[in-house]
Amino acid sequence: MRKITMTVATVLLLASTLSLNSCIGSFSLTNSVLKWNKQVGPKFINELVFFAFWILPVYEVTSLADLLVLNSIEFWSGNNPMEASVKMIDTEQGRYIIDCDGKGYTVSCPNGDSMRLDFDADSQTWALTNDGISYPFMTMVDDNHVKMITPEGDFRLVDLSEQGVMAYREAAAPLMMAAR
Repeated sequence: MRKITMTVATVLLLASTLSLNSCIGSFSLTNSVLKWNKQVGPKFINELVFFAFWILPVYEVTSLADLLVLNSIEFWSGNNPMEASVKMIDTEQGRYIIDCDGKGYTVSCPNGDSMRLDFDADSQTWALTNDGISYPFMTMVDDNHVKMITPEGDFRLVDLSEQGVMAYREAAAPLMMAAR
């Protein structure tokens, strides 16, 4: 009886959030569990895991945690707490560690150096921080344009189209060659 009550309460809470269209949240925890479930195996195993997670009540708990805690944090802070993660990328030069804290990225290089990529929402600008000095490199202008840093250090308006990106790539080629 308690399980049925919990399921009904969860469904009612989720249904009531549909009327709050501006603050419904992304339900990151529940979606992460669903994404994992889709990768478990063939579709029949996925279906069995799906039913097992409803019986256990994994989905009920993750939905309730999203609804009451994580979506509230995301709404009030503007940052999704589930976005934080650490990834490792192996290259010919070694292993890079990328730590995402939901506000930006810290990239640790194989030689021990690290740098930080941050997005300033007020100015709509991405910046690279190295040794405590911040270097802005891209500012979002609108849906179709960004301002990108040039090899000379000034900023150039770039059209977000194939032609615009190719033109910027040609202009930035000397800087890219020098970095090698």
